[in-house]
Formats: sequence, C-alpha cells, structure tokens
Amino acid sequence: MIPVTQENATQMTICELQTTIDNWILTTGRGYFSPLTNMAVLTEETGEVARIMARRYGDQVAKPSDNADLADELADILWVVGAIANQTGVDLTSAVLNNIRKKNIRDKERFSSRDNENK
Repeated sequence: MIPVTQENATQMTICELQTTIDNWILTTGRGYFSPLTNMAVLTEETGEVARIMARRYGDQVAKPSDNADLADELADILWVVGAIANQTGVDLTSAVLNNIRKKNIRDKERFSSRDNENK
C-alpha cells in the first residue's frame, strides 16, 4: 500500500488513517508511546478542543493570545485515537460500523418519540 500523504490524499478511509499513523510512528516518530501515555495525550488533546469550544461557542471569553485551530485540534484527537487503536489491535473501521449498527437498533425510535412529545 502506498502511504497516504498530504500531497497524494484527497480522501482517506479509516483504514488508511490507521496505516498512515502506524507508518509515521514507526519511521518518523521512532515508535509508539505506551497505551497509558497515549490515553493521557488523548485527554490533553480533548481538553484543547474543550477550551476552543468554551471560548468560541460557550460563555468564556477568548484571550488575545488564543489562536487555536479547531480543525487541527480535532485532527490531533483522530491521530491519537488511531494510535491507541493500532497498538491495542482495534480495527476502527469495524468498530465504527458496529457502533452505527448498535445506535440504529438501540435508538431507532428514541428521538422520534421525543419529537412527537414536543408537538
């Protein structure tokens, strides 16, 4: 498989994302952090997204020095989720498809009944 790079990608599958992350970590990154360290990194990145959301869409006021890029921070989360999936043997494509199936069964009428109550 040809590694996906910024230069040759217009779309990327979840599988390609996991492969790209793995290739980068094993070559440029020199190896994976421990799963626990990656969990801490995920928490850190989630906090950065929370800060942007609170200041941009919530009640907090942004500082003059705030110039964070929401898209970049969300991409950081996808990166570390991909890394955790790789090192723990999770196929994210299968996991996401199974999760969607679960939601379609569990929540089939959950929101339509709420909409009917509000009418």
